[in-house]
Amino acid sequence: MESKTKRPLFRLFTYLKNYRFQFWFSSTNAILNKIFDLMPPILTAWIIDAVSLNTPSWIENIFGIYKTESVIFFLGVLTAFILIMESFFEWLYKKGFLVLAQNVQHDMRVDAYDALQRREIAFFEKERTGNLMSILNNDINQLEQFLNTSFYQILHIITLFIFASISLFTVSPKLALIGLIPMPFIFIGSMYYQKLISPFYKTIRQKVGALSSRLENNISGIMVVKSFTAENFETERVRQASEEYKFSNYDAIRFNSLYVPLIRILITVGFVSVLMVGSFMIINQTGEITLGALAFFSMMIQRMLWPVTGLGRIFDEYERAKASALRVFDLMDGDSAIKDGQISLPKINGDIELKDVGFQYNNDQSVLKRINLNITAGETVGVAGTTGAGKTTLIKLLLRLYDTTTGQISIDNTSIKDLTLENLRQNIALVSQDVYLFHGTIEENIGYGMANASHEEIIKAAQKAELHEFVISLKEGYQTIVGERGIKLSGGQRQRLSIARAILKNAPILILDEATSSVDTETEKAIQMNLDELTQGRTAIVIAHRLSTIKKADKIIVLDQGTIVEQGSHHSLILQNGIYADLWKIQIGELVE
Repeated sequence: MESKTKRPLFRLFTYLKNYRFQFWFSSTNAILNKIFDLMPPILTAWIIDAVSLNTPSWIENIFGIYKTESVIFFLGVLTAFILIMESFFEWLYKKGFLVLAQNVQHDMRVDAYDALQRREIAFFEKERTGNLMSILNNDINQLEQFLNTSFYQILHIITLFIFASISLFTVSPKLALIGLIPMPFIFIGSMYYQKLISPFYKTIRQKVGALSSRLENNISGIMVVKSFTAENFETERVRQASEEYKFSNYDAIRFNSLYVPLIRILITVGFVSVLMVGSFMIINQTGEITLGALAFFSMMIQRMLWPVTGLGRIFDEYERAKASALRVFDLMDGDSAIKDGQISLPKINGDIELKDVGFQYNNDQSVLKRINLNITAGETVGVAGTTGAGKTTLIKLLLRLYDTTTGQISIDNTSIKDLTLENLRQNIALVSQDVYLFHGTIEENIGYGMANASHEEIIKAAQKAELHEFVISLKEGYQTIVGERGIKLSGGQRQRLSIARAILKNAPILILDEATSSVDTETEKAIQMNLDELTQGRTAIVIAHRLSTIKKADKIIVLDQGTIVEQGSHHSLILQNGIYADLWKIQIGELVE
């Protein structure tokens, strides 16, 4: 897909607005450093002329120094001072740009992450995690490197050409023209090189994102890889992704390696021409230049040689940074399909109404069709149905992880599309069947999102979720590290922790999505005994595969192929002898013909 971001590196420099003084201070020091760095050729010319008894007139006129030995001593002291100042300004600008680059990198990463986490769930289902990680890490690091090194090198080259051109034309316009004849061809060639190589770096950033995705995918799924003995298969897939990245770099290297030799040839022509013409001027005693001036020309043009050959590397870094900036700003500029509402209710009671709600993923077959449901505040509603009936999709719509395709969902007579997402989701506590725990302690995971929760409140929530006894049996107790994604805990332990997290949130609406699917029978019974207490004073929606979990619900709805086909209490649904009754008989062990 074509990028919508225009002038990405200009956008990058907008991040400098909060660091204007630091930017201009560092830039000024970089320019001063380069000016002092270019003084040795001039000082050498003055010393040669002084030794040749052709002392520069300004030394005699300004300082009144006429004796050759005194002039040489004076120029020696001046050279030492200039070299010290050159080092001093180098320290200032390098430190300044290092700090500046870190500040900009930090701001961009935070902004990019903030924009990323505000995207809708559908975005994350389409994008690969490794690619997003590559943008947040590799691409932003590439921009930091550009600001840290390449930018001041650009300042140095600009300063070099301005200062060198003025000084060369001041000494001898004829030799200056001869020496600078190759420069237009160098700049035209450099512009062409930049245009030629730009597409390669866009491909390189895409390939490194794909490689990161492959690596992240494999490491996250290492249990599956090992259990299916697919190590060789995955190594081959990583090799293929790495080779694609390698060969995309080869394409850029092919042009990059050719650039410097061609530029050197052009500069050599100008350098040799200056030496030959200048030497003939001195031999023929035309009086146009001195021996010191010729030495100055040879050294100054030599000083221009290496930076100009470095243009290729700078263009290289520029294009890498441009490609990275495109990816970063495309991520930042992406609009979420879920638009935030404007209303924030101070208190939500929990009345929920679904009116003619329909939903489909990406224009596929409808998952939900004309769902009409009223849930009174404080009511517990069970949701049953076979796999794929639309139970979990219903929960995602309530949380506005997706928007309804048709119809409307309201809470307390207010459409959830009008509520701010923060207000809506703060008032809903979710226990998902797919429990995600963050690397950290058990206490940190129970109190996630509840920064002000006390240790005692966390313990009470764990007790209600039947988790406390397990936690205190651990050596580190609530300070036990759960590991990446909670890998150190069993499925049942993770689910109980998730229930404790939802209890602690104490939201007016509680959603249990297969909350007991991973716990053992004994724990399930213990949780069911506390279910009345868990749902007390809350609107509760309980999705259950195990129908015993919702047996005591105030109302049970049965979904089939995206529609509500049955509705009532457990007892009334059994008497209807429909889908619910069949599911119940299967679970209690009765055979269904």
